[in-house]
Amino acid sequence: METIKLNNGLTCPVVGIGTFMLAPADAQNSVREALKMGYRLIDTANAYVNERAVGRGLRESGVKREEVFLSTKLWPSEYENPHAVDETLARLGVDYVDLLYIHQPAGNWLAGYRQLEKAYREGRAKAIGISNFEGKYIAELETKWEIVPQFIQVEAHPYFTQDELRKALDQYGIRLMSWYPLGHGDRSLIEEPVFRTLGAKYGKTPAQVILRWHVQMGFVVIPGSKNVAHIRDNLDILDFRLTDDEMAEIAGLNKGKRYYIRTDEALAGFAAWQPKYEAE
Repeated sequence: METIKLNNGLTCPVVGIGTFMLAPADAQNSVREALKMGYRLIDTANAYVNERAVGRGLRESGVKREEVFLSTKLWPSEYENPHAVDETLARLGVDYVDLLYIHQPAGNWLAGYRQLEKAYREGRAKAIGISNFEGKYIAELETKWEIVPQFIQVEAHPYFTQDELRKALDQYGIRLMSWYPLGHGDRSLIEEPVFRTLGAKYGKTPAQVILRWHVQMGFVVIPGSKNVAHIRDNLDILDFRLTDDEMAEIAGLNKGKRYYIRTDEALAGFAAWQPKYEAE
């Protein structure tokens, strides 16, 4: 497995299994099977309401806990809960996570970030991160953090390469983890001729070429699926490398096109919503 080095000296696998929108039973199965086939990065969140299932999948896989890079996120309704980190660890059935995020720049997000910093100092989180903090939000956080985060998780793909954000990240060595890495079901991205051509050259699918692009951009990528065959295919991107010219050709696809547009109204809704953990 290829890895990247974080700004605190830890290493993280470049490809993992995401569990967004996976029902608990599917998350449990996907995590178990992914770990058996060689994945060593798992990403979940309070808001996905599948942390207990992810923990079950981890234990059922037979892979040692210390071999797995486990990532989760605190939801805004938990930012002011002094027990949020302990409760998150309890749902996962672990003593620590390798990466703990705050999920949205909503509600009292600074209180949430202080919880991350505390967990980091106490060893309950080996690394910390911010999810969906872009523009004014990361600019404000820069003036208030006591510990620089190791990761940011944001939308990124060949149509939207986060050029401006990466300028801010690079000065701190903050790594980017991509969501919507394949365009969130938009076939126009996967059907771009360049990916078909490169797929034919390397014996890969267009999706595998795109995932390889993420890795070579220095991103960590976490495609999710409940289909075991797709999960296997998503890992099969480590035996080839795109050339500089091919990376440059893909760069020409950048349109600054997002698939998700966040609004102030959405952030207010995030702050008010509480996950129903009993559904796990």
